[in-house]
Amino acid sequence: MTIVAGFGLMLIGVGFKLGIVPFHMWAPDIYEGAPLPVAAYIATVSKGSMLVLLMRFYRDVNGYEYTILWWVLAIIAMASMFAGNWLALMQRNVKRLLAYSSISHMGYILIAFLAGSEAGQEAVMFYLVAYVITSIGAFGVLALLSDEKNDAEMLEDFSGLFWRQPWLAAIFTAMLLSLAGIPLTAGFIGKFYVVAAGVSSGLWLLLALLVINSVIGLFYYIRLVAVMFQPQERVQARKRLPFFGVFALSALMVLLLWLGIYPSTLIAMIRDMMLSMG
Repeated sequence: MTIVAGFGLMLIGVGFKLGIVPFHMWAPDIYEGAPLPVAAYIATVSKGSMLVLLMRFYRDVNGYEYTILWWVLAIIAMASMFAGNWLALMQRNVKRLLAYSSISHMGYILIAFLAGSEAGQEAVMFYLVAYVITSIGAFGVLALLSDEKNDAEMLEDFSGLFWRQPWLAAIFTAMLLSLAGIPLTAGFIGKFYVVAAGVSSGLWLLLALLVINSVIGLFYYIRLVAVMFQPQERVQARKRLPFFGVFALSALMVLLLWLGIYPSTLIAMIRDMMLSMG
């Protein structure tokens, strides 16, 4: 019981680090106040590394043998999905929207984690890769649209973006559709593998909540896309964008679509990595 209690405290601490405990407020404030590269780092490397650490430690202590730990994570997953999506619905600040969205995505990943099967572990890794690519792409778009004085972070900053920067709007649309889990994107394949892992383990309640929250998330992603395609009476002068920045974002978009159409290569790499880890 001492081990269980200690591990339970670790889960709470890791939960705060990951941003999957919905009763905290640090993630949106950090995303909003930090420079965009720092926010992108927190959204990807920080959360990804802690999730991998949780997976490894959970396996080493045979965490799946303790029902109470499973329910702790299940409750965190359910609360994260609902809290993240509902709070994201209320945001007009895009950085805060992405912060709350990240909370819901960690809830989705936890469903695959709770499946406890090999398919579940593969789903976690694939979803994490898709999420990292998408988050870097989304923050990269914000960085290119920002200037030395202000960050492009309010919905109004993206109004009519398609008419000002059509290629950048297309890239950002691809990133948002991947976060929403739309077909032909890596985000869709990641969510498909999460659902498949949940079905194989009979996690019907969690899967039902995933579907409900995916519909909620679709609304605020599509709302942002609609803002970018709003017609403009007067087309503003186009901002000159750095070539390498646009090239990097274009490469990320191609990778995102490639993984959404041909995911087998990444799945094979994940399986080989898991075999090497034992």
